[in-house]
Amino acid sequence: MVKKSDIKYKSSGVNIDLANQIKSDIGAITKASSVEGVGEFGLFGSMYQLSGYQEPVLVSSTDGVGTKLIVASLMNKYDSVGMDIVNHCVNDILCNGAKPLFFLDYIAMGKLIPKKVREIVSGMTGACRDVGCALIGGETAEMPGIYLKGTCDLAGFIVGVVEKKQLITGHDIVEGDLILGLRSNGLHTNGYSLARKVFGIKDDPAPLFSYYSQLGMNIGESLLRVHRCYYNELAPLLPFIKGLAHITGGGFEGNISRIMPDGIAARLNTSSWEVPEIFNLIQQKGNISNKEMYRVFNMGIGMVVICSPRNADKIRNTLPEAIRLGEVINKTDVKTILYDRR
Repeated sequence: MVKKSDIKYKSSGVNIDLANQIKSDIGAITKASSVEGVGEFGLFGSMYQLSGYQEPVLVSSTDGVGTKLIVASLMNKYDSVGMDIVNHCVNDILCNGAKPLFFLDYIAMGKLIPKKVREIVSGMTGACRDVGCALIGGETAEMPGIYLKGTCDLAGFIVGVVEKKQLITGHDIVEGDLILGLRSNGLHTNGYSLARKVFGIKDDPAPLFSYYSQLGMNIGESLLRVHRCYYNELAPLLPFIKGLAHITGGGFEGNISRIMPDGIAARLNTSSWEVPEIFNLIQQKGNISNKEMYRVFNMGIGMVVICSPRNADKIRNTLPEAIRLGEVINKTDVKTILYDRR
């Protein structure tokens, strides 16, 4: 029988000393993403001094990487999901024209494993540094009983800024505007529950190491490809853009509809781009309808850009990869129309 005087927090599954050591490691790693305006690390609140704006509008977003974490855990590779969560959040606030200022994270595990935490934080730090954003703080939680052994959860929180007069909301989109698309890097961070079901990915990592010639890699490597960030490519072009839609959960219909004014719709030709093989493989193995595929996945287009015809050439000359997907039409009963012109 354990005496009351012998009971310590560590015996319940929470190691404070280890948590403190991990936080110290995190502080050293995140210095690589520090930018001007960031306050001292390790205080109760993270600080950022905003300056240089006349009418600043703060734009914030939060998200997770979903069950892609299960794939990362089975592959024992975590830096990519750290990049995923930053890139996803940066893309979200980019849709309003915002420059990313700082990012915070939430990492929770049943038992803290320093290597996992360091990999995740290293991935986040690198992604923040790539867009001039500071990884300013976060929370690392050890919660036995909530999370099973070996599992973890990851969420991200971002704050950006844009001048009020430069906000992008889609309110000025009109009939005749053109719709362009930028390619995705695979599934990004959506549709993983369906993908895992199709490939039989549960507790055994073996299916993840199945090699598919059409992918040129094993399925695990394909599923862990990093969620692409569009900020650096699109930031110089924001003055020429009327609307941006980050194609995440809900696909084209669920995301483009968020920026379309009443009375008009986005008409997209699905034959205007080549769908990556990972999506064809999922559809064939799972016997999934086209409608469901386009509702769940990005199908190879990670960001949709809407602009006036006079600015389309400017955007495509600067960003040759931009694909013309379709146009804005007069339509009152739907917001997005997908069709195949082949």
